[in-house]
Amino acid sequence: MSLKRFLPDSLISAYHLAIALGGAFLYRFPSRSIKVIAVTGTKGKTSTSEMVSSILEAAGQKTALINSIRIKIGQKKQRNTIGRSMPGRARLQKFLRDAVREKCAYAVIEMTSEGARQHRHRGIELDALVFLNLAPEHIESHGSYEAYADAKYELGLALANSSKRPRAVIASADDKESARYLALPVESRIAFSLTKQEPWHASADGGTFTYEGRTIEVPQPGEFSLKNALAAAEVAYAFGADLDAIQKGLASLTRIPGRAERIDAGQDFIVVVDYAHTPDSLEALCDAYPGRKICLLGSAGGGRDTWKRPVMGKTAEEKCEVVILTNDDPYDEDPQKIADEIASGMTKRPDIILDRREAIRTAFSIARKGDTVLITGKGIDPIYGKGGAKIPWSDAEVAREEIQRLRGGAL
Repeated sequence: MSLKRFLPDSLISAYHLAIALGGAFLYRFPSRSIKVIAVTGTKGKTSTSEMVSSILEAAGQKTALINSIRIKIGQKKQRNTIGRSMPGRARLQKFLRDAVREKCAYAVIEMTSEGARQHRHRGIELDALVFLNLAPEHIESHGSYEAYADAKYELGLALANSSKRPRAVIASADDKESARYLALPVESRIAFSLTKQEPWHASADGGTFTYEGRTIEVPQPGEFSLKNALAAAEVAYAFGADLDAIQKGLASLTRIPGRAERIDAGQDFIVVVDYAHTPDSLEALCDAYPGRKICLLGSAGGGRDTWKRPVMGKTAEEKCEVVILTNDDPYDEDPQKIADEIASGMTKRPDIILDRREAIRTAFSIARKGDTVLITGKGIDPIYGKGGAKIPWSDAEVAREEIQRLRGGAL
């Protein structure tokens, strides 16, 4: 049994702070020797961090990157198997020291409210912070939406307290929480919005927006991808990347694993794997694809954010012709109970198939030519069961296997 249950929050917080600052001392404050760009928000952090890194590389810079998908230092890449996009236990400091040792010019880090609450950003001197958006999430762990917003804002305060010069904050003008980020006492405050970049166009096959008089192509689908790309363009441009690098960097990023990832294995219907884990992100994903949609929905992990379960069900039912509920990350909760709570927001009882592979197989078996099957909630992440047990999993790999089976191929 975890000792955390018996310790006061103040002692746990002090422990995390000591670990973070101890790691900074142990690895000799590596962030002072590399430009550090943090990306935060409820949605789009991983995709935006990938886009920032891609643009900077197109500009001739050597980058390090850590997000929920992978850890990259220069050309060395590995899957992020830690289970956290913003790891603790001084791993971020080691990552930065390794990046400095490999002579990377930039480190792009996905930063989260949970990470900030546990002081994982402490001892990291930021050059820039990208704030994308804020929507209700992690409410139970933080205690309230306001506490969640304040935890995110700790990253803004870290930028303001950084010894780096110049510092930049890049924040979405379309989000109501952006005002206090754009009021931070830093040298550069950049508000971005697609309304400033017209004409722009978004579709299921990608989109374009206008930036500094140049048409920028984005291979990822939907308006949400354009917003992420614009944020990445703004921060890269602030650090000297030119329009050619922005155009090349975004155009070359044709695949972000588990993030609106199109699975093409010879089938005559569209298959998309996406992490969509909030009602807003699920709605945005559905809106990116026209026609008949089949939604495979989990997106409601055990032990947290129970409020959103019926809302996710309602959103899926409103946007998709067929909804199949399945298992996600149950942890110590009963997966059937989670599915029932999602279904409670729907007007009709959906199919519930807890075996995720079987659910994917069923979705494919009923898909017609031209349909879109949206596999949501996991991306390429493992499944977390009782006691945090990690079950290897990838929706993308399983989708390819099941398409092959459907088409009569040998597995």
